[in-house]
Amino acid sequence: MRKERVIFHIDVNNAFLSWTAVKLLNEGYKTDIRTIPSIIGGDESKRHGIVLAKSPVAKKYGIKTAETIYSARKKCPGLKIYPPVHEYYHDISRKLFSYLSKYSPDMEQISVDECFLDMSNTSYLYDDLLKLAYTIKDEIKSKFGFTVNVGIGNNKLCAKMASDFEKPDKVHTLFLDEVKEKMWPLPVSDLFMVGRKSSEKLESFGIKTIGDLAKTDINFLKKHFKSSGVTMWEYANGIDNSKVVSLEEANKCISVSETFEVDVDNINRLKKTLLQQTEKVTKILRSQHCYTSTVAVTIKTYDFRNFSKQVKLDNPTDITGEIYQSILTLFENFWDGTKIRNIGVRLSNFTDHCDRQLSLFDSYNEVDHKFQKTLDTIKDKYGNNIVMPASLLKNDNEDK
Repeated sequence: MRKERVIFHIDVNNAFLSWTAVKLLNEGYKTDIRTIPSIIGGDESKRHGIVLAKSPVAKKYGIKTAETIYSARKKCPGLKIYPPVHEYYHDISRKLFSYLSKYSPDMEQISVDECFLDMSNTSYLYDDLLKLAYTIKDEIKSKFGFTVNVGIGNNKLCAKMASDFEKPDKVHTLFLDEVKEKMWPLPVSDLFMVGRKSSEKLESFGIKTIGDLAKTDINFLKKHFKSSGVTMWEYANGIDNSKVVSLEEANKCISVSETFEVDVDNINRLKKTLLQQTEKVTKILRSQHCYTSTVAVTIKTYDFRNFSKQVKLDNPTDITGEIYQSILTLFENFWDGTKIRNIGVRLSNFTDHCDRQLSLFDSYNEVDHKFQKTLDTIKDKYGNNIVMPASLLKNDNEDK
């Protein structure tokens, strides 16, 4: 194994269905639901009457994640449906990550069923990291009763792409010198952060594969996709300098998110939601007498893919308007119009002082800060809805 930076991405194979199968077997259920046409789904009469996870057998019937249970049943009349058990999922997830944390102190959990491990500084502990990846995979299967994929790369992007290669119960590598061979031939839609609308637009330009994207003029991509075009080009070339954020670091943030009852692609609705969320997190920020230097937007799409994007601010701030403008610009630059199931904002990199390089046109001053604190005091006394931006008072059709 190499001396450079090495990242593992561990991803549970078909988590909700696998975990439900393990639970049922432990309770004496005679059938492993992974071996029959089965799905995990909610109440058909409510918003959650969709396919959350499907067995390999159900997949052969053409059943897809996020389609309605009614549609899935039409494809397979004998389909078995099991409800999600979220409390159990969180419990088994906690046990899994507790087990994985013994291999590296630098672990970033990015969802209930996947994480990154930074193994770069563990060479004094492990002689062969590739062999270790197989050990981790096999021990999880033996210890917990479900399988995972382990992707290995020189950065988080490559590790995640590697773990999405052939499934289940596999270990794959995607080092920087393997990007051209292993990643470039893949369809451009397979690249992390490239949504359906972006891939369709890329394909309309004749950009069919990740390799095509990697060789495209970056200025052309910036023209048609703004800053997300730069990110797509970097990812296509295997470039990702983001670090693994450990749990301790992740806890040093303020975040809020919302899951919609119906998937949303209305920009005005999304802007309003981001504004409401910014109001909440900045109020908490000011109550802690802190200023933030980094803001982020997180989304989960209709098909359960998770994306996040963050930006470092020129100056630390606690002003709602400033933070919202940064969040809005960030969101508009990377969202491609794909329907959103969940959206959130996150503040991090806090400081207890506000050192700013003021210019003639800088809007921040002590009056802004005192005004925000006064509003917070009023809201604490009379409720958060007593004062709000005028845009939140509009009752557009999509909010009725």
